[in-house]
Amino acid sequence: MAALRSGPKALRSPLCRGFAGGGSRLAPERRAERRDAAPGGASRFCPPRKSRHDWIGPPDKHSNLRPVHFYIPENESSLEQKLRELRQETQAWNQQFWANQNLSFSKEKEAFIQARLQARGLGLGAESGPKATLSAEDMADFYKEFLSKNFQKHMCYNRDWYKRNFAITFIMGRVALQRIWNKLRQKPKRTSC
Repeated sequence: MAALRSGPKALRSPLCRGFAGGGSRLAPERRAERRDAAPGGASRFCPPRKSRHDWIGPPDKHSNLRPVHFYIPENESSLEQKLRELRQETQAWNQQFWANQNLSFSKEKEAFIQARLQARGLGLGAESGPKATLSAEDMADFYKEFLSKNFQKHMCYNRDWYKRNFAITFIMGRVALQRIWNKLRQKPKRTSC
Protein backbone atom coordinates (compact mmCIF):
# COMPACT_ATOMS: atom_id res chain seq x y z
CA MET A 1 0.00 0.00 0.00
CA ALA A 2 2.78 2.42 0.89
CA ALA A 3 4.31 2.00 -2.56
CA LEU A 4 1.08 3.20 -4.20
CA ARG A 5 1.16 6.51 -2.41
CA SER A 6 3.31 9.37 -3.59
CA GLY A 7 5.52 11.68 -1.55
CA PRO A 8 8.22 11.17 1.06
CA LYS A 9 5.99 9.11 3.35
CA ALA A 10 5.63 6.47 0.66
CA LEU A 11 9.32 5.67 0.93
CA ARG A 12 9.18 4.98 4.65
CA SER A 13 8.05 1.48 5.43
CA PRO A 14 5.26 0.99 7.96
CA LEU A 15 7.78 -0.76 10.19
CA CYS A 16 10.04 2.30 10.28
CA ARG A 17 7.10 4.57 11.06
CA GLY A 18 6.07 2.21 13.85
CA PHE A 19 9.47 2.40 15.55
CA ALA A 20 10.03 6.10 14.88
CA GLY A 21 7.72 7.01 17.71
CA GLY A 22 4.03 7.01 18.30
CA GLY A 23 4.26 4.48 21.10
CA SER A 24 2.55 6.95 23.40
CA ARG A 25 -0.25 7.59 20.91
CA LEU A 26 -2.10 4.34 21.54
CA ALA A 27 -5.85 4.36 21.70
CA PRO A 28 -7.23 4.13 25.26
CA GLU A 29 -8.41 0.53 24.78
CA ARG A 30 -4.90 -0.48 23.61
CA ARG A 31 -3.10 1.13 26.57
CA ALA A 32 -4.42 -1.54 28.93
CA GLU A 33 -3.28 -4.26 26.50
CA ARG A 34 0.16 -2.72 26.35
CA ARG A 35 0.40 -2.55 30.14
CA ASP A 36 -0.61 -6.21 30.44
CA ALA A 37 1.52 -7.40 27.50
CA ALA A 38 4.76 -7.42 29.47
CA PRO A 39 4.63 -9.78 32.44
CA GLY A 40 7.92 -10.33 34.20
CA GLY A 41 9.76 -7.37 32.70
CA ALA A 42 9.52 -8.49 29.07
CA SER A 43 9.22 -6.00 26.24
CA ARG A 44 6.02 -3.98 26.23
CA PHE A 45 6.08 -3.54 22.46
CA CYS A 46 2.64 -3.79 20.90
CA PRO A 47 2.11 -3.48 17.12
CA PRO A 48 -0.89 -1.60 15.71
CA ARG A 49 -4.12 -3.54 15.80
CA LYS A 50 -4.77 -3.22 12.05
CA SER A 51 -1.34 -4.54 11.08
CA ARG A 52 -1.36 -7.48 8.67
CA HIS A 53 2.30 -8.46 9.08
CA ASP A 54 4.63 -9.94 11.67
CA TRP A 55 6.36 -7.26 13.74
CA ILE A 56 9.79 -7.40 15.33
CA GLY A 57 9.99 -5.62 18.67
CA PRO A 58 12.87 -3.99 20.53
CA PRO A 59 15.51 -6.24 22.12
CA ASP A 60 14.56 -8.04 25.30
CA LYS A 61 16.66 -6.76 28.19
CA HIS A 62 17.47 -10.25 29.47
CA SER A 63 18.03 -12.31 26.30
CA ASN A 64 19.07 -9.46 23.95
CA LEU A 65 16.87 -11.08 21.29
CA ARG A 66 14.15 -9.19 19.45
CA PRO A 67 10.72 -10.75 20.05
CA VAL A 68 8.42 -11.29 17.09
CA HIS A 69 4.72 -10.52 17.30
CA PHE A 70 3.06 -12.86 14.85
CA TYR A 71 0.12 -11.76 12.71
CA ILE A 72 -2.85 -14.12 12.91
CA PRO A 73 -4.97 -13.91 9.75
CA GLU A 74 -8.72 -14.41 10.03
CA ASN A 75 -8.75 -17.30 7.55
CA GLU A 76 -5.65 -19.07 8.91
CA SER A 77 -5.55 -22.71 7.82
CA SER A 78 -4.71 -25.47 10.27
CA LEU A 79 -1.27 -25.87 8.64
CA GLU A 80 -0.59 -22.12 8.90
CA GLN A 81 -1.68 -22.23 12.54
CA LYS A 82 0.66 -25.15 13.19
CA LEU A 83 3.52 -23.17 11.60
CA ARG A 84 2.77 -20.03 13.62
CA GLU A 85 2.51 -21.99 16.88
CA LEU A 86 5.80 -23.79 16.20
CA ARG A 87 7.49 -20.46 15.46
CA GLN A 88 6.06 -18.96 18.67
CA GLU A 89 7.14 -21.97 20.71
CA THR A 90 10.63 -21.83 19.19
CA GLN A 91 10.87 -18.12 19.90
CA ALA A 92 9.84 -18.61 23.54
CA TRP A 93 12.33 -21.48 23.91
CA ASN A 94 15.11 -19.39 22.37
CA GLN A 95 14.30 -16.35 24.53
CA GLN A 96 14.34 -18.49 27.67
CA PHE A 97 17.64 -20.17 26.81
CA TRP A 98 19.47 -16.90 26.12
CA ALA A 99 17.96 -15.11 29.12
CA ASN A 100 19.22 -17.93 31.38
CA GLN A 101 22.58 -18.08 29.60
CA ASN A 102 23.14 -14.31 29.83
CA LEU A 103 22.19 -14.30 33.51
CA SER A 104 24.59 -17.16 34.21
CA PHE A 105 27.33 -15.41 32.23
CA SER A 106 26.89 -12.13 34.13
CA LYS A 107 26.95 -13.80 37.56
CA GLU A 108 29.99 -15.93 36.77
CA LYS A 109 31.82 -12.97 35.25
CA GLU A 110 31.26 -10.84 38.35
CA ALA A 111 32.38 -13.68 40.61
CA PHE A 112 35.51 -14.22 38.47
CA ILE A 113 36.41 -10.52 38.53
CA GLN A 114 35.91 -10.31 42.29
CA ALA A 115 37.98 -13.44 42.93
CA ARG A 116 40.86 -12.24 40.72
CA LEU A 117 40.90 -8.77 42.23
CA GLN A 118 40.82 -10.14 45.78
CA ALA A 119 43.64 -12.54 44.94
CA ARG A 120 45.71 -9.52 43.90
CA GLY A 121 44.75 -7.60 47.03
CA LEU A 122 42.57 -5.13 45.12
CA GLY A 123 38.95 -4.26 45.71
CA LEU A 124 36.36 -3.43 43.10
CA GLY A 125 37.18 0.21 43.69
CA ALA A 126 36.67 2.78 46.34
CA GLU A 127 33.73 5.13 46.19
CA SER A 128 36.00 8.06 45.33
CA GLY A 129 38.82 6.23 43.53
CA PRO A 130 39.05 4.65 40.10
CA LYS A 131 37.38 1.30 39.53
CA ALA A 132 39.78 -1.65 39.45
CA THR A 133 39.56 -3.75 36.30
CA LEU A 134 41.18 -6.82 34.81
CA SER A 135 43.28 -6.98 31.67
CA ALA A 136 42.07 -8.50 28.41
CA GLU A 137 44.32 -11.52 29.03
CA ASP A 138 42.69 -12.14 32.42
CA MET A 139 39.22 -11.88 30.91
CA ALA A 140 40.26 -14.24 28.09
CA ASP A 141 40.86 -16.87 30.78
CA PHE A 142 37.31 -16.39 32.01
CA TYR A 143 35.78 -16.56 28.52
CA LYS A 144 37.70 -19.75 27.72
CA GLU A 145 36.68 -21.34 31.03
CA PHE A 146 33.04 -20.31 30.60
CA LEU A 147 32.83 -21.69 27.06
CA SER A 148 34.55 -24.94 28.06
CA LYS A 149 32.23 -25.40 31.02
CA ASN A 150 29.12 -24.74 28.88
CA PHE A 151 30.27 -26.63 25.77
CA GLN A 152 27.79 -29.49 26.16
CA LYS A 153 24.93 -27.09 26.89
CA HIS A 154 25.71 -25.12 23.71
CA MET A 155 25.98 -28.31 21.65
CA CYS A 156 22.52 -29.41 22.84
CA TYR A 157 21.14 -25.95 22.13
CA ASN A 158 22.59 -25.95 18.59
CA ARG A 159 21.24 -29.44 17.88
CA ASP A 160 17.75 -28.48 19.08
CA TRP A 161 17.93 -25.15 17.22
CA TYR A 162 18.67 -26.90 13.92
CA LYS A 163 15.92 -29.47 14.50
CA ARG A 164 13.38 -26.73 15.16
CA ASN A 165 14.48 -24.65 12.18
CA PHE A 166 14.36 -27.62 9.80
CA ALA A 167 10.83 -28.41 11.04
CA ILE A 168 9.79 -24.76 10.57
CA THR A 169 11.32 -24.65 7.08
CA PHE A 170 9.59 -27.89 6.09
CA ILE A 171 6.20 -26.62 7.26
CA MET A 172 6.83 -23.27 5.52
CA GLY A 173 7.33 -25.19 2.28
CA ARG A 174 4.09 -27.08 2.83
CA VAL A 175 2.26 -23.79 3.52
CA ALA A 176 3.67 -22.25 0.33
CA LEU A 177 2.54 -25.27 -1.71
CA GLN A 178 -0.89 -25.15 -0.07
CA ARG A 179 -1.27 -21.46 -0.97
CA ILE A 180 -0.22 -22.09 -4.59
CA TRP A 181 -2.66 -25.00 -4.82
CA ASN A 182 -5.49 -22.89 -3.40
CA LYS A 183 -4.80 -20.10 -5.91
CA LEU A 184 -4.75 -22.53 -8.81
CA ARG A 185 -8.07 -24.05 -7.72
CA GLN A 186 -9.69 -20.61 -7.48
CA LYS A 187 -8.77 -19.44 -11.01
CA PRO A 188 -11.79 -19.57 -13.33
CA LYS A 189 -11.42 -21.91 -16.26
CA ARG A 190 -11.52 -20.30 -19.70
CA THR A 191 -13.91 -21.81 -22.17
CA SER A 192 -13.57 -21.34 -25.90
CA CYS A 193 -16.64 -20.32 -27.92
